[in-house]
Amino acid sequence: MTDGANTDAAAREVVRAHGHEHVTAEHASTFEVTTDDWLTPTGDCILAVEADRAPADFDEAFVARCRAADARIEAVIAVDPAGDWDDPAHTATVRGRGHPDLRFDDERGVVARTSDHVDDRTVMVDTEAASADLDRDLVAALAAGAELRLTLRVLAGE
Repeated sequence: MTDGANTDAAAREVVRAHGHEHVTAEHASTFEVTTDDWLTPTGDCILAVEADRAPADFDEAFVARCRAADARIEAVIAVDPAGDWDDPAHTATVRGRGHPDLRFDDERGVVARTSDHVDDRTVMVDTEAASADLDRDLVAALAAGAELRLTLRVLAGE
């Protein structure tokens, strides 16, 4: 790849989920994808529900790379009503960093944060954007139930 992303399988994780009528994506400091099959209107950071994976499912080699002190992580959020991943209707790319204290032991939520706070759901910190920063057409598609694919990559050479 020409974008500097490491294409090694150990440097990548993919999570599939779908939107929900209560998706608002108004949170100013996080975005989340959850394995829960429900969402209340107060879940303003959640982008999608019924995720097929959670941090506890991620490969140990990926986790180790994310825990490197200099790890740079990219999250590509692809959204398409029909799940067309060759040409998704909406995409957003958010970059952040890893952290040595990332635990990856939560079984419900994948959370990215603009802060450096780490808990069992956190997969990246110091992100350049949160759910409130995402394109509103992407958010509307998720509120209508569109499919989501979240690809997390540990970047090389940055």
